[in-house]
Parts: sequence; C-alpha cells; structure tokens
Amino acid sequence: MPYFDAASSAPLHPVARQALLAALDEGWADPARLYREGRRARLLLDAAREAAAEAVGCRPDELTFTSSGTRAVHSGISGALAGRRRVGRHLVVSAVEHSSVLHAAATHEAQGGTFAEVPVDRAGAVSAAVYGDALREDTALACLQSANHEVGTEQPVAEVAELCRASGVPLLVDAAQSLGWGPVPTGWSLLAASAHKWGGPSGVGLLAVRKGVRFAPQGPADERESGRAAGFENIPAVVAAAASLRAVRAEAAAESVRLRALVDLIRARVPELVPDVEVVGDPVRRLPHLVTFSCLYVDGETLLHELDRAEFSVSSGSSCTSSTLTPSHVLRAMGVLSEGNVRVSLPAGTTAEDVDRFLRVLPGVVSEVREKLGAPVSVAPSPAAATSLVVDSLGKRCPIPVIELAKVIGEVPVGGTVTVLSDDEAARLDIPAWCVMREQEYVGEEPADRGSAYVVRRLS
Repeated sequence: MPYFDAASSAPLHPVARQALLAALDEGWADPARLYREGRRARLLLDAAREAAAEAVGCRPDELTFTSSGTRAVHSGISGALAGRRRVGRHLVVSAVEHSSVLHAAATHEAQGGTFAEVPVDRAGAVSAAVYGDALREDTALACLQSANHEVGTEQPVAEVAELCRASGVPLLVDAAQSLGWGPVPTGWSLLAASAHKWGGPSGVGLLAVRKGVRFAPQGPADERESGRAAGFENIPAVVAAAASLRAVRAEAAAESVRLRALVDLIRARVPELVPDVEVVGDPVRRLPHLVTFSCLYVDGETLLHELDRAEFSVSSGSSCTSSTLTPSHVLRAMGVLSEGNVRVSLPAGTTAEDVDRFLRVLPGVVSEVREKLGAPVSVAPSPAAATSLVVDSLGKRCPIPVIELAKVIGEVPVGGTVTVLSDDEAARLDIPAWCVMREQEYVGEEPADRGSAYVVRRLS
C-alpha cells in the first residue's frame, strides 16, 4: 500500500532501525555517571550530538535534544522571549507557521505579550520586505519556517535573516520539513527540527541556539541538556535520529531529483485528469517531495477514505477532515480553495509505478465522490428568471454551499448576483476561491441573521 504522507511522519529509515537496536544494548545507562556504563552512554550521546550539529550547521554545544519538534519550538520561543524581555515583548511570525509556533504565540499574547502575523501570497510565501516591515524596536524574536508543512513552499530565509540581523532581532527557523533535504541557509539564530520528519524515531527533537543569543530556559531548572530540556535523555532514540539524519542527507541529492520529477508529474497531470482542480504552493521554490491540490465539489473526508480504500495514504487540510470544522490555517492564509484538499508527500523510495497508479485511480475516486454529493458536471446557462437569487445553505458543511452556488449561477443573467447564506467557516474561503477558478466576481461578505451572506456576481 503506497504511503504518501511523509510530511506527517516519514517511515523509519533502515539506518535508524539499526542504530536504535544497537544503542538499546549500549546506551541504556545514565550518561551523567562516571562508571563505565555511564561513560559508554555519554560517548554515544556526544557522538550523536556531533553528527546532528554537523548536519544542522552549528557547534555541538549549541545543540540540544528535546522530546519532540513541538517541544523544541516551544522551548526555543519561550527561552528567546524570556532572554530578551528587556528589549520588548513583541513576537513576529508568518501566517503559515506550524501550529506549534502559532500556539506559542497565542500563549505569549495571553501572558501580556504581543505578536504580529506576516501575510503570505497565494503561493504561501512571505515577502521579505513585508516581513522586515513587521520588525519593531521592541521585537524580541522573529519566527519563520524554512518550508511549509502543508504546501511545500520554501520561504526566503536568507533574506529575512539579513533583515533580522540588521534590526538586531534573533530569527528562529522551524526546519522540521526541510532539514533532511539539506542545511538551512545561514543567518538564523535558533533552529528547531523533528526526527520523525526525516525517517528518525518519533520522540526526538532538535533545538539549536547560537552562541551570543540571549536565552533563558523556562520551567524548573534541570542539569540535563544545558538546562534546556529536562529529563533523562532517550539515548537510543537520539543515536538513531542522528544516524538517520546523516544517512538521508547522503541520499538527498539523488533522491531529491527523482522525487521532484514524480511530483512535477503529479502537478501537471492532476489538472488534466480531474476537472476543477487547483494545485497550490510555489511550483519552483518548494520541497522536492510534496504537492497539494484541492478539488471543487468534493468532501475531503470522503475523498481521503476512498483513496485509503484504493490503498493510498494521503492527508488533507480541508475543514471537513478536521475536528474543528475549519479549513487549514495555511490554506486560509493563502486564500486558496480548501475543499477536497489532498496533500501528497512522497517518502524516499517511492516508485514511478506507485505514482502512475495514483494518477489512474484519482479521477474515478473524485468523480464518484462528486456524483454522491450531486455536484454539477458543468455550469450550464439557463433562461434567467431573476436578476438575483438567494441560496440557503445554513447548517450545511463543505462542499455543499459551493455545490449549491454552482448549480444556480447559470439561473441569473450576466451581471446578476447569487447570495449564499452559510454558517460554515470554510465558505468564507471556498466561495471566493470558487469565483477565481470559475471566473466569476466575488462581491463580498455581508452580515446575516445566522452565519454570513456571500455575494457572487455572474460574469460569464
């Protein structure tokens, strides 16, 4: 069964498995002890730290192993903000950061701090100039991912790092998705990553803090990991994480070329094979193994279940696949279609045959889901009975409001309007996105007794 969700968690690399098993026999003792078992464990821990630091591009004494990538992000943000409290309490993040960054920002705000979200373009990238404009005299820390977790778009880290340096603001880079593919551009002050994203074991994160960065670890003091990560180190997992990072880096150049070609094929063929599809993310400045696309008139949860039945494991940012019934914050910030969203992220070793079969299966799956939902095959003009119509989609979830809009748009004359009443959060994103894809005019959102009224003008 092809596993196409490496961006969530990559399969355990064979080197990680070998290193983990070997370290279970050698690395079980307390590395802080002076007897031989402790010294042996310390040697393994030190060697893993050196290997990981070399891959990150920092000194070994600048790198801390944490219990997860999320913990690395939280510790990095809280420690840097506390260390620079005298400068100010302002934090700058991009609107498409990983949820761990946004949750940390919200906590900082709840504790009396402030933060600014830098917007992104329709490809999911920040403008370095706009990011620089968000920096203030009281900015204590800036955060920018190296590449987006959901759409793969790479961010202008080097340019933003230079602006941060000129302003005297440290930059924390979330490199979880990109570190296995290569080092992050220089200029960062703090870096966080997660081993299970590159094929290491889960439960291991990395936090690198450059010398000279004011940093005050939060929480009770602990003698482990320079006081930045409390608790006994999971040495076997740490050893496996470092070994697999070195292994995937050695394979990255060749595997990147191979997987990029397969992703290029998906990007090109999906819009040809499936009508009404939007491929999102930057087509060039992106991770080599990841592509995201959204399908009009499709229930994302049903689509994922049907692909799973066809033996393909993929993920989605659609609201109808989430417990909160809200679209992915990344897709929302980009202003792109969220319904029927599919993220394909290929693990190392994915074959061309697997991708070819996915492309053969996808059109039929999407067609069946659309048919079950009663989606329109095309927008067929009909004699206009009124210059405006109101569609009541209250209580209905994505993609039903958009489907009902598409069914009636041809019933108003060119220049006429359709008003969709909806209390589904996804409609705020998907109706404007539908207008872009169908070349209709999105007039705007108006208040309503329940939910909101979304007004669309027919142009063709």
